[in-house]
Amino acid sequence: MKYELVAGFETHVELATNTKIFCSCTTQFGGEPNTHCCPVCIGLPGTLPKLNKKVVEYAIKAGLATNCEIAEISKMDRKNYCYPDLPKAYQISQFDMPLCNHGYIELSNGRKIRILRIHIEEDAGKLVHSHGSTMVDYNRGGVPLIEIVSEPDIRSIDEAREYVEKLQLIMRYIGVSDCKMQEGSMRCDVNISVRPEGSEKLGTRTEIKNMNSINFIAKAMEYEFNRQVDLIESGEKVVQETLRYDDVTNTTSSMRGKEDANDYRYFRDPDLVTINVPKSRVKEIATELPELPAQKLERYVNDLGLPEKDAQLLVKYRKVAEYFEKASDGTKNAKTAANFIIGQIFRTVENESEKEKFDVNVSAENLNELIKLIDGGKVRMNLAKSTLDKMLETGKKPSELISESDMAMLDESALTELCKQAVESNPNAVNDYKNGKEKAIKALVGFVMKNSRGKADAVAAESKIKSIIINN
Repeated sequence: MKYELVAGFETHVELATNTKIFCSCTTQFGGEPNTHCCPVCIGLPGTLPKLNKKVVEYAIKAGLATNCEIAEISKMDRKNYCYPDLPKAYQISQFDMPLCNHGYIELSNGRKIRILRIHIEEDAGKLVHSHGSTMVDYNRGGVPLIEIVSEPDIRSIDEAREYVEKLQLIMRYIGVSDCKMQEGSMRCDVNISVRPEGSEKLGTRTEIKNMNSINFIAKAMEYEFNRQVDLIESGEKVVQETLRYDDVTNTTSSMRGKEDANDYRYFRDPDLVTINVPKSRVKEIATELPELPAQKLERYVNDLGLPEKDAQLLVKYRKVAEYFEKASDGTKNAKTAANFIIGQIFRTVENESEKEKFDVNVSAENLNELIKLIDGGKVRMNLAKSTLDKMLETGKKPSELISESDMAMLDESALTELCKQAVESNPNAVNDYKNGKEKAIKALVGFVMKNSRGKADAVAAESKIKSIIINN
């Protein structure tokens, strides 16, 4: 029997506010343990929380960017459970009246992964296990989160990967989070079940908790899918439980039984007022949103004529996209800028983190200047490429590296003379061309381009060389 994977995600995204959700402590990552906390965020008796307005605005942005409806009225609730990283023994979250409802993210295959809700809540502290002891760092406690809960609409590991990548990209584009999974500012709980292919009935789900790597998510899902299939085919039952993933052994193991909502004994937080978001304010926030990745990709392909693969590479990082738009502004062909960025400039940017920052030695304005020299016929592509290499090394402008003589065009007689020299100096290439090897002409054109220091027009040179060979 064939089985189908069914998965949904609960994705926690730390919001990039300067202060925590209910107090004025910093949200800065790192620091000495227990130095970024106060009586409010560690829940000392008698303290009162006050909701950070920016948290609500960021959550609304996230909801609008994922096609959600924004609730005019929502509230905060207490989610009760005892765990060392939660000193109050409850987490302030949202239960039956979340801020955002019923959105979706569309995948490349056309499938829409429905988003049930996005709600705001506080993060818990962090447990540090060392040499058999467990310590608690409350610096992260009270950092504002949004939890993005999807419906069980994901049907493959590839879809899961794309969903998380798109969610991460959207949150970064709208500026609500850096979504650095390695720092815990984006974490996923993966709910997974299996069912016979063609069945509409959902199987018993398990939850793989606190995944902070897309690659580990993929590996954990594959293992858990196979584990559940093996259980079913062996006549055993899948137990609803919360699991942890061990990346060393590539296995999942039980943490505890899976809780349902009634286990948390939710009730309204009496210390916090109702959240009222007028429709007019939602419209104002909507105008603050940038062009989203899907819209940008469509524009690059349809309006700028970029190949889809090139457009995807540019859109993947917001700062790269911003750089590309400045570099290509006012140029004749945006693909020239795309080629320089994806080719020469990307070769100097070693990893994903550097591409996110995209702090390169050539400013977008200087690249734009170089491309306009190409557009104006003042420099040929070979010279432009070598100039860009020098710009990447030195940070200098094109005008500081290309002289007036470099930009002087090769006149007709000089081009003819160089073409004759190419034919005379490369008899083997000439014979190969005469014998039907079309590519041999490229060697002759290369001779002209090299000896003209890139000033020759390659198309004109090729035409002239063919004419000389035919007439000899």
